Amino acid sequence: MNFDLIIIGSGPGGYVAAIRASQLGMKVGVVEKAELGGVCLNWGCIPTKSLLKSASVYGYIAHASDYGISIEGDVKADFEKMIARSRGIAGEMNNGVQFLFKKNKIEHIQGTGSLIDNKTVEVTAPDGKKTRVNAPHIILATGARSRELPNLKQDGKKIIGYREAMTLKKKPESMVVVGSGAIGSEFAYFYSTIGTKVTLVEFMPNVVPLEDEEVSKALERSFKKSGMEVMTSATVESVDTKGKKCKVMIKTAKGQEVREADIVLSAVGITPNLEGLGIEKLGIALENGKVKTDAFYRTSVEGIYAIGDIVAGPALAHVASAEGITCVEKIAGKNPDPVNYRNVPGCTYTMPEIASVGYTEKAAKEAGNEIRVGKFPFTASGKAKASGHKEGFIKLIFDTKYGELLGAHMIGSNVTEMIAEIVVARNLETTGHEMIKSIHPHPTMSEAIMEAAAAAYGEVIHI
Repeated sequence: MNFDLIIIGSGPGGYVAAIRASQLGMKVGVVEKAELGGVCLNWGCIPTKSLLKSASVYGYIAHASDYGISIEGDVKADFEKMIARSRGIAGEMNNGVQFLFKKNKIEHIQGTGSLIDNKTVEVTAPDGKKTRVNAPHIILATGARSRELPNLKQDGKKIIGYREAMTLKKKPESMVVVGSGAIGSEFAYFYSTIGTKVTLVEFMPNVVPLEDEEVSKALERSFKKSGMEVMTSATVESVDTKGKKCKVMIKTAKGQEVREADIVLSAVGITPNLEGLGIEKLGIALENGKVKTDAFYRTSVEGIYAIGDIVAGPALAHVASAEGITCVEKIAGKNPDPVNYRNVPGCTYTMPEIASVGYTEKAAKEAGNEIRVGKFPFTASGKAKASGHKEGFIKLIFDTKYGELLGAHMIGSNVTEMIAEIVVARNLETTGHEMIKSIHPHPTMSEAIMEAAAAAYGEVIHI
């Protein structure tokens, strides 16, 4: 089979690249050994958000009296139905990608792909049959999997990764979550909200350690207030799984501590899927364990490209999609701008949510900037009070000299829906005063962005 472009992997990098390539007139084949849509759609972004929504609704019902609503009888979390809903939504999204492939005349080649040379991919089908497909351009988009630590080997039963966390047969009574990045924090929030006793262990001094320190501290307070145990500057040294419960040995500043739990969830990052691709055979250059590329995702071998979690940069679905589009537009002879990695938003879908982009306050200072910082708390927001979500704040960081918006950090209800305004503003080089003079609707959560900008310049009205 001959194509203009072959893509190995159909996650948010691969399938988006395939659709854009088809729009640009290419004949595209996508090699995928599992479900179309990859981890994000089937085992990550989408099904986890379903679980988190279930937790959110459960939280609302449990606090219905705060809204003047009386509910008689006990409120119970039906764990099996939550899991079933999550899997059902993932299935619907998978069907959606299949539809898009048919619509755009993209051929799905079922199997595992391996490079033979820079124009040939050998595909091993589930039944073992091997076929070869050819194209002048090949994109590697194989994504990543849960990283395993030597002292935290996953057995899929007592020590699990994110996949098993989404398909447990019953709700665990207790759980230790190792790692408080987005994945760890989201699962810790979900299980804690539906009644599991959760201990969250983080190696760094703060939870969600890539976020601005004030945001990290606010989330930690929220977690502790909800009944979660949070252990920072702590390391899991070993897990004894011989008994009915796991015995987790944790090294802290106080010394060795032990926690018992039904389940240990390892959420300590991801490992790129590079095995079996034929990278070594072709001599494709690696750097820090990932495929080395230029600004348009060309590898060291002509005709071979790489995008997503297997290349340097944030391992985020929206980043992979942007890289895929940029890559195929360059292949097609367009003149796309390189992806601006300084303006990539990050989101964590706990309650309260976290969203951020650009410099943290600490990083802005370390980079030598003179800054203005504006904060607006949701306790001063009429919409936040009316909705019952007063937790959190908006924090904006501006360059003093030019008014450039260096960074934004948000924690609160629905802030993941608000961060895009900041991304667009930064892309357009919007200044602080321009944000202040941009009328925001009232009452909304988003007007807190305007108020935070005003706070940076001493013009805030409502605090």
